[in-house]
Amino acid sequence: MTKTDIRPVRLPDDKQETATHALTRVRAYLAEHKDATQITVTVQDGGDREPLALPREAVELLASLLAHLGAGRAVSIVPSDAELTTQQAADLLNVSRPFLVGLLEAGEIEYRTVGTHRRILASSLLAYQREDDHRRRLVADELTRLGQEMGTI
Repeated sequence: MTKTDIRPVRLPDDKQETATHALTRVRAYLAEHKDATQITVTVQDGGDREPLALPREAVELLASLLAHLGAGRAVSIVPSDAELTTQQAADLLNVSRPFLVGLLEAGEIEYRTVGTHRRILASSLLAYQREDDHRRRLVADELTRLGQEMGTI
């Protein structure tokens, strides 16, 4: 198993504007070239300039990264088939490790055991996160509705 590094990357304040500027240019290019499946960028190393072909999906992912980094948010890239330790999974959900283990044992998140260690697929973790977000939105909508009926909102 390859070790998955999930440490988040955050840009220093003085580089966030550069990311935002790059994002504007990348988004404009993508909008102007909607049918392009491959995008060529020029890489400059010292005085040498070299064209580099990238799949559109990689450039779209780059745009997403630039948006988050430019807004001052930390970003981690985790392959969907990566197997995470319980601590890595807890860190990604921003919960304690014991709380995560409780979710695993309650069957809320799929996992497998390797010896005595639990391993969680990133895709399973993200599926749980989407479902949990959806449940929270439903509860918030219901509370809003009840508040409006009672005249408190």
